[in-house]
Amino acid sequence: MKKYQKGVIVQGIVTGITHYGVFVTFDDLYSGLVHISELSYHFVNNINDFVNLGDTIFVRVLDVDHETRRLRLNVKDVYPEIGFSKNYSKIKETPHGFVTLCSQLPIWIEESLKKLEKDGISIDKLEVK
Repeated sequence: MKKYQKGVIVQGIVTGITHYGVFVTFDDLYSGLVHISELSYHFVNNINDFVNLGDTIFVRVLDVDHETRRLRLNVKDVYPEIGFSKNYSKIKETPHGFVTLCSQLPIWIEESLKKLEKDGISIDKLEVK
């Protein structure tokens, strides 16, 4: 039986952090990626709120490519009670929702048009792409 199989939980070391996920190394042969969508059930704004380089973490193996020795990994199912975030705070919604955006948008457009005019840019010559 191979050590790394779909569904098993294994321990590894965080060896890389990018904007799209976390690289985890297990031994001299196998490594894997926890995609940002597999870190938490909550919105992940900053991966560094979840892990640091050198952290030892447990992950669930979602898929294995034994030929390339690469694993696709998941953290959120291993630590569901905390979403695995050290600094998680729920985004607070205002009672106004998009009303603020709707009321401010015409003001922002007018301000931007005035700035363009001040800078000598004619809006008649602007192209919308």
